[in-house]
Amino acid sequence: MTFKDYIATLKTAMRVPLECAPRLIWKLAYNFAWRNLINMHRFEKRQAKGEPFFPAFVMVSITETCNLSCSGCWVTPGGKKALTPEQLDGIITESKKKGSYFFGILGGEPLLYKGLFEIIEKHSDCYFQLFTNGMLITDEVAMRLKKLGNITPLISIEGLKEESQQRRGTNDVYDKTLAGVRACKKAKLMIGAAASICKSNYNDLVTREHIDRLAKEGVHYLWYYIYRPVGPNPNTGNALSEDEIYELRKFIVEQRKNAPLLIIDTYWDDKGKALCPAATGMSHHISPAGAVEFCPPIQMAKEFINKDASNLSKIFEQSEFLSDFRKMTASSSRGCILLEDPSAMVDFLLQHKAIDSSTRNTVLQEYRMMFPVPGHHQPTKEIPEQNVFYKIMKKKYFFGFGAYG
Repeated sequence: MTFKDYIATLKTAMRVPLECAPRLIWKLAYNFAWRNLINMHRFEKRQAKGEPFFPAFVMVSITETCNLSCSGCWVTPGGKKALTPEQLDGIITESKKKGSYFFGILGGEPLLYKGLFEIIEKHSDCYFQLFTNGMLITDEVAMRLKKLGNITPLISIEGLKEESQQRRGTNDVYDKTLAGVRACKKAKLMIGAAASICKSNYNDLVTREHIDRLAKEGVHYLWYYIYRPVGPNPNTGNALSEDEIYELRKFIVEQRKNAPLLIIDTYWDDKGKALCPAATGMSHHISPAGAVEFCPPIQMAKEFINKDASNLSKIFEQSEFLSDFRKMTASSSRGCILLEDPSAMVDFLLQHKAIDSSTRNTVLQEYRMMFPVPGHHQPTKEIPEQNVFYKIMKKKYFFGFGAYG
């Protein structure tokens, strides 16, 4: 990195405290940053000592209901299943007992879930990342998020206007999503954007022009991840090639030197080696049906939370299914087994007699129809982090926790 790169990184880091409301900065610093430092230390200690397992973070899909039906999405189109408010409250309460105060809130579209803001307000000591398409974020909703203070919207932008229309099935998605971003900027929120990179949006989204455009709209961080052709309507032909994944990783590393926003990923460590958050035990997922799953796109499970999620700790501690899943995936690859070896995953699911946790009841058949596509695991082609800030953060939090030996 050059001196100019260091200055650019500092300017990027200062955008959040300069552009966001002071109360949000305090919540981010204490609820997210400080509590996470303690939580990750506790998680690392549990893993090192072989103590009863509980993931560092829990991702929660609260509802299947969505106002879109996107190609390649694993959520059941037209699905109505949702966690009860009592279950969601219980998940958060049980996680806090283990020192975990950060939650990813997914859907469907989580803003269609009644009572979500009330639960977030109740747990004002936690921090929430809201995965949303942004179309329902009005000025009023954005101001409610500001009042809560402990939530960051992560707004999915899957392409520019034409790609958004084709990928997401309606012609007003891009404009409405940008309107949601602008409402968040007006409310002085910390704003994230997410992009599932595939062949059809690669040239539009994997560019410095796109990064600069998002920063001008007020976005503070951008999460790149690769497209997974899953669900009832997968489009395998849209999956990235090995060369495209390599170029994406190279682009991310290069742009991190001086990009005007933070660029996030959770699938490579500081040395550029692939990493599966679920295989390391860093995170697992709870579905709208209450299934305790390995990760969001793998909709097969053995255990379900009860009416108030008071059995969550016991499930994580005693689940042979999740424990064996972590061991199996980590021993076969550092990448994503869903992409790289779906047949081995199917064999494992059948061996453990896992059941379909979706409401369409066709997940196993969908997995049987899948064939391998390239993933993050590319031995000998690793690209180490070059930005010192990212290198330190990745080395501390993304080193595998012993999962890969």
